[in-house]
Amino acid sequence: MINKLNNMSKILKLSGVAFIALLLVACGASSKEEKGALTDKKAELKKLKTEQSAVNDKVRKLEEEIAKLDTTAVNKTKLVAVTPLAQQNFTHYIDLQGKVDAENISYIAPRGAPGQVKALYIKQGDYVKKGQLILKMEDALARQGVASATQNAEGIRTNLELARNLYQRQKSLWDQGIGTQVQLLEAKGRVDQLESQLKSSAEAIKMAEEQLGQTTVYSDVSGVADLVNIRVGELFQGATAAGPQIRVVNTSDLKAVVEVPENYLASIKKGTAVVIEVGDINKQFNSTISRIGQLISANSRSVTAEAKIPSDPSLKPNQLVTVKIRDYATSNTIVIPMTTLQTDENGKYVYVMVSEKGKQIARKRPVTIGQIYGEQIEIKGGLQNGDQLITQGYQGVYDGQAVTTQG
Repeated sequence: MINKLNNMSKILKLSGVAFIALLLVACGASSKEEKGALTDKKAELKKLKTEQSAVNDKVRKLEEEIAKLDTTAVNKTKLVAVTPLAQQNFTHYIDLQGKVDAENISYIAPRGAPGQVKALYIKQGDYVKKGQLILKMEDALARQGVASATQNAEGIRTNLELARNLYQRQKSLWDQGIGTQVQLLEAKGRVDQLESQLKSSAEAIKMAEEQLGQTTVYSDVSGVADLVNIRVGELFQGATAAGPQIRVVNTSDLKAVVEVPENYLASIKKGTAVVIEVGDINKQFNSTISRIGQLISANSRSVTAEAKIPSDPSLKPNQLVTVKIRDYATSNTIVIPMTTLQTDENGKYVYVMVSEKGKQIARKRPVTIGQIYGEQIEIKGGLQNGDQLITQGYQGVYDGQAVTTQG
């Protein structure tokens, strides 16, 4: 009986292992089937799109052929609008977003140790000049230091005068053969010692005056105090965790700063023409690249470029601008609207209106295109001066169809 139970247990264990193995195989097969089904669906979609494009071309051709052979139509003349073409200048730009920055932004800070504000002479929005007094910190200890150093120097100076007088008397006696050489040398040594002390005291006065001078804070640039985040009685240290306490911005010397992706670096250099557009105030400025950074950012894969902006009171630092960097320009070329360009299996083409046998008809013109910027495209071949480009109504026109510009 025990043997039968053991055998039954072994059979159940083997059955369980076999079931798990079958389940894993089934899951793997299911996963492979799902991947295979996805690949098949992608391939089928690509095939259908190709067939759809071919069908669309056949439909368009049949429509054109039917329109040509349709003798039942009462009026087959198509109403269109045309634009005479003329050679013109064409420029391509790289459009990037940048910001306005100031060449001179000063974050005011004490020259020495932080101190308590005793007097504040400006308020936010004031115009300040370079060298103008901005604030004064508590200076009682510094003044006391100057007074003490000065008093000490006066005492040394008095003692020095006395020592010099005694030395001169001792020297006079020595010249007369009175006294000893030791007395003379002692008198001379006393004078030398006091002179050295007087020099040290003069340095101490300068140091004390320098410390006193550090309690007054001046602006190092001319500009507008656009941030004054300090009051009398508070500790002035220049910058806190919340940011600078006083900031002076010189808006007379502005620049546009832009990050240029590294794939455009071959198209720009110092002196490259740019157009700076400020959409908020509806203004634009012509300038050139004045500086290009030497380091490509590892994060953004771009390099910083700058272009100077003429002074304008309506511009503010950190204002967003569009920097249009000119990377291509040509003259005496044909330019057409992008919307008039069409494509078939033979390439790009447009329709023009021509006069043939006293009638105005549409003619299909294959063209060679160049650069594209905005809604305009450069045409390098296929069109010339004076051609009448069909700019409206071209969608339903076929080659040789009668057209008119009068409704």
